[in-house]
Amino acid sequence: MSRKKQPVEAGGRPPRPPHKSRAMGPAEKRKVLTDALLIVVGSALYAFGVDAFAVPEGLAAGGVTGLATIIYALGEQAGFVIPVGTQTLVMNALLMVLVVKSGGLRYLVKTIAGIVASSLFIDLFAPVVPPLGNGDLLLCALWGGVTCGAGLGLVFRTGGNTGGTDIVAQFMNRRLGMPLGTASVLVDAAIVVASIPVFSLQNALYAMVMMYLMGRVLDLVVDGPASEKAAWIISECHEAIASEILYGLGRGCTEIQARGVWSGASHPMLFVILSNNEVVTLKSIVMAEDPEALVVISDIHEAFGEGFRSIDRT
Repeated sequence: MSRKKQPVEAGGRPPRPPHKSRAMGPAEKRKVLTDALLIVVGSALYAFGVDAFAVPEGLAAGGVTGLATIIYALGEQAGFVIPVGTQTLVMNALLMVLVVKSGGLRYLVKTIAGIVASSLFIDLFAPVVPPLGNGDLLLCALWGGVTCGAGLGLVFRTGGNTGGTDIVAQFMNRRLGMPLGTASVLVDAAIVVASIPVFSLQNALYAMVMMYLMGRVLDLVVDGPASEKAAWIISECHEAIASEILYGLGRGCTEIQARGVWSGASHPMLFVILSNNEVVTLKSIVMAEDPEALVVISDIHEAFGEGFRSIDRT
């Protein structure tokens, strides 16, 4: 019996099936609670870093918070105070209009939660968290970068963020075709440069150090340390090497057919994922079987599946 075809819309795609709502299972509920806890803890840690190291020492390390730090300092000079958290909340609310239709509902909810939580914590901590740098800009840049980066990393692990100039970078990427990384660097660099006449060139340079550390720590928290390696091996003795990897090293490997562009000859290539402490053993295996083999080893952030972590436990 032939199946009735669905009508195709003008765009060339069949209509989406109707959405069926269903109750969340225990695993999904735990995931929601875990994400909520990470957003709260991460936002609080980020706010602590801002209030303890960045704002008191005039380190405008890019982003909406950096811009708010500049405006806060200008307000103090004029005799009035505009709380940094309130500024970030208002700025992010305006910026969210640019991306409110992208990323899906869950992303939007988590982003709004991160924006609101981090903004509230910044203003709540401001009167009670003392400046911890004692005028040492290097100390503030280092610990501010680590603390803020760790806090942002916890929020980013949930799939959300705390808003900021990343939204502007995304907008520039879509409208101007500018690469996302380039747009993000340009926006943050403009904020750091704008802080020079308000604070000093020295402050701006240390703000760049803090901004760099924030990015590095954020990546470390989100992706984790590079605890696994990926190895590609091209050798005439690929069968013997594969056998030693399987039965000597106890790792599975995959044979991929590769072809040399210049020679046109086919060469079987072995692909294997292994832990850091197994790299030396792999090198010994290859050296014993074929000292002339081509071996490429690179870091990977995560590996899931047999022999590694289960993907549902991340």
